Amino acid sequence: MARNIGLPKSCGRLPVCLVVVCLISLYPAAGLGFEDYNRVTTYDKYFRKYSKRYFGVAFRWQLFKAQAVAESHLDPDARSAVGAAGIMQIMPRTYEEIRQKNAAIRGNLLNPRWNIAAGIYYDRTLWDVWKAERPFQDRVRFMFGSYNAGKTNILRAQKVAEGQGLNPNLWRSIESSLPEVTGKRSKETLRYVRKIEQIDEVLK
Repeated sequence: MARNIGLPKSCGRLPVCLVVVCLISLYPAAGLGFEDYNRVTTYDKYFRKYSKRYFGVAFRWQLFKAQAVAESHLDPDARSAVGAAGIMQIMPRTYEEIRQKNAAIRGNLLNPRWNIAAGIYYDRTLWDVWKAERPFQDRVRFMFGSYNAGKTNILRAQKVAEGQGLNPNLWRSIESSLPEVTGKRSKETLRYVRKIEQIDEVLK
């Protein structure tokens, strides 16, 4: 059940990323429950728009919002230690490659609209890689797993899985084989995929 907490007046007129920080600081014991992101709707229009554009009307746009929460907590100014930036944590070089392939995406990497558009478009390119027969949810996992680890590493993990006698098109096989490909970093990828699923479960 979602916790029913009111938005403090001190957070009322702050940018969305500061609202999130404000809530975390005011509720340090429990932290910010993922369900609280249902009230952070500033960028929902972009998740809806570009999910529909690149995946069609039947695809749940909340999956990409869940991904963005996992990536940046919806902070448009977020930057990682390796240089990934914005809500969808895109590397500058990757963003430029996306812009070259898709003229409809323009503007600055840190602009929330274009960062989200580029992230979902990139998700679509990964979605198209994993066309082999597999459960829908596993295809989603392959997409998000390759967003985090890189599709080349997931492809290598498939070959390892085959060598282990496992079905390379099932995500549980990748969970078993990925550590042989990316080592300790595999834990980050597997946690990332699980975290997106946990967030998505509570987003409306």
